[in-house]
Amino acid sequence: MNHFPFKFDRYRSLNIVRKVRNYSDRRPQVQLYWNRQPTPVLSINLRTSIGQKPITTCNFASFFSTSTSSSKGLNLDNNNNSKRSRSSTFATTSRISGSGTTATTTGVTRFICPALFCERHYYISSSNHRNVKNDRPEQCHHQSSETTMPPTTHNTPLSPSEEVDLIVNNNHVVIFSMSECRFCTKAKAFLDEHNIKYREVDLDPETNGLKLYEALQKKVGRTSVPQIFVAGQSIGGCDDMLAMDKAGELMPKIRGHNFEYDLIVIGGGSGGLAASKEAAALGKKVALLDFVSPSPHGTTWGLGGTCVNVGCIPKKLMHHASLIGQELEDAHHFGWVAKTDNGPLMNHIRHDWNMMVDSVQRNIKSSNFGYRTLLRAENVNYLNAHGELIDPHTVKLTGKAKNLPPQLTANHIIVATGERPRYPADVEGAKDNAITSDDIFSLPYNPGKTLVIGASYVALECAGFLRGLGNDVSVMVRSIVLRGFDRQCSELIRTFMQETEKVRFIDTSIPKKIVRLEDGQPGRVCVTYENLQTKEQHNEEFNTVLFAIGRDPCTYGIGLDAAGVVLDKSGYIQANNEQTNVENIYAIGDILAGKPQLTPVAIEAGILLARRLYAGSQTQCDYMNVPTTVFTPIEYGCCGYTEEDAIQHFGADGIEVYHQFFTPTEWRMNYYDRPRCPMNVCYVKVITTRSENNDPKEERLLGFHYVGPNAGEVTQFVAAPLKLKATKADLDSIIGIHPTCAELFTTLTITKRSGKEPTQKGCCG
Repeated sequence: MNHFPFKFDRYRSLNIVRKVRNYSDRRPQVQLYWNRQPTPVLSINLRTSIGQKPITTCNFASFFSTSTSSSKGLNLDNNNNSKRSRSSTFATTSRISGSGTTATTTGVTRFICPALFCERHYYISSSNHRNVKNDRPEQCHHQSSETTMPPTTHNTPLSPSEEVDLIVNNNHVVIFSMSECRFCTKAKAFLDEHNIKYREVDLDPETNGLKLYEALQKKVGRTSVPQIFVAGQSIGGCDDMLAMDKAGELMPKIRGHNFEYDLIVIGGGSGGLAASKEAAALGKKVALLDFVSPSPHGTTWGLGGTCVNVGCIPKKLMHHASLIGQELEDAHHFGWVAKTDNGPLMNHIRHDWNMMVDSVQRNIKSSNFGYRTLLRAENVNYLNAHGELIDPHTVKLTGKAKNLPPQLTANHIIVATGERPRYPADVEGAKDNAITSDDIFSLPYNPGKTLVIGASYVALECAGFLRGLGNDVSVMVRSIVLRGFDRQCSELIRTFMQETEKVRFIDTSIPKKIVRLEDGQPGRVCVTYENLQTKEQHNEEFNTVLFAIGRDPCTYGIGLDAAGVVLDKSGYIQANNEQTNVENIYAIGDILAGKPQLTPVAIEAGILLARRLYAGSQTQCDYMNVPTTVFTPIEYGCCGYTEEDAIQHFGADGIEVYHQFFTPTEWRMNYYDRPRCPMNVCYVKVITTRSENNDPKEERLLGFHYVGPNAGEVTQFVAAPLKLKATKADLDSIIGIHPTCAELFTTLTITKRSGKEPTQKGCCG
């Protein structure tokens, strides 16, 4: 240390340097580095951000002072370019995040910040605490939007007793311990086992903890360790803590309530998993209940909900399988031919349904196992049980698991039970002789000639990949396809499926009866359906019938009525920022009324809700401008207003619609010999407000729509300009990547109002 041109204050110098070195790979928030050029100087970088947002009260305890024997000063690099003083004292300018206040001090500077004192190691804000199982920074107890202290400066360092008081008063649970003490180890193991976050203060003499140890003795009147504090009050040592726990007094003091859990999540889908893991990471005791009722055909699955088991993931994989078939069909145009006769590859291969299903199911089971492992690592108590509310805080458990408790209690409850496919009540033989999306992804045989009943995105996606895999597919539509999406883009998808993919559409018709003609895999059924316009009835045979007419919320049979939660007429939960009409019960995901029913939305809502409940966050889930994609044979991605909604909101004269039909570069080569890659069937559309001066700088972006390959990858980030209220001029100023489909968004000039032909004229220029 004699090489440094100044000395550190008190006894902490070597301790700080050692701990920064030892924890440098754990994202420390205090970094020290020695810079010999041009003049020797030690720089200390202080991050004033703990958890999710900057600390509003940010005063850092000084662990350094200037040397009276050196003319060199200290460079405090705090993102404000503070200057190095060449006198025996140093000056620093520090802007405190959140307060907007600048404090300048000359001489020995002392900043007092609970964020440093409440970390496991003095002055080292490492996000890896003893009982944190991930690499997420934790929000400190002192961080509050309600209490903001102004920055303070002092000319004297803290005394050991002041340090002890500051640590105790700014952390909910603190344990003063020594590394070789078995009672300290036992106490920390107990807190870890119960997923209780705490601050450990090391009192070992070799870590310069002796002075704090002496101050602690005076404070509590005891010499033993550990010494444990909860909410600023001493509860004694290890035995005292265990005695309080046995008497049922410890957890109410720590958690602030008398319930077994801080949080119970009912539903193990994407939203429920996200909320439970985030709450556990914030130090809360969490239980997650998940139970899958078998489909009418006996299909069931593991942890993870609809998305990973019978939704997004297997759908995308089977969609990709169908796209591979299309690529193989065109491969000989790019020089890929069979070794045997130099002919097209498609003449020498076939698709194996069972092999695909086995691969998809192995992928799903891997995810199921991963979720269970992750919950265990996060100290979330996962129970494979059906949960039913008895009252606002009590959940009755039913299941076959061993040692399953009859009921659990919690301070907060999150309902995240999702939806299940709907069967029509007025179609004879529907449940016995037809399947849904719950069954198709694990079907142990090729479905053969298939009738898909419905016009939702689920219906068209299933019809699309089944046709792409070589099946004869028909889609029965009552009215329009993709209700709620942009009408023009929806019809482009239907046209492509009908004319290019040769999917048959049975319009304005509804099924009346389904009769099984022959058992087998797949077997045969006869479908009687009626044309709604002519009232004529028709009979037709299929191997498989798949219903995709909508989904119902899983809100019945889980005791919401007993808890007093109000549902709308369709069974969805009306909530305000995910909070139901019952104060401690929340809902996330597909069961929320009027919210986007998408996996990433449920995940975001679950994480943000947990942070609001347990970390003092105020951030709400933004349900506006959420991008989405329909994975049909020609994909459709969109975000923001549809053209119909924009007209309704702003008026036909209040919007501008920029658009263009185009052909992907990969489709152009030998397009006349590639029937599945027609010219100018892909489409982009940007909707803006209309400027009276035709000035793009005044045309605010309202909606993006894209029909073409890789729609999800193209439209993922279009939400950003919408959220930032960007203009058409901002979009025009972006230079596109060539040759790509996405670049067309940056070069659109033709509007619908102009009446000009919007077909792409060339490739470059």
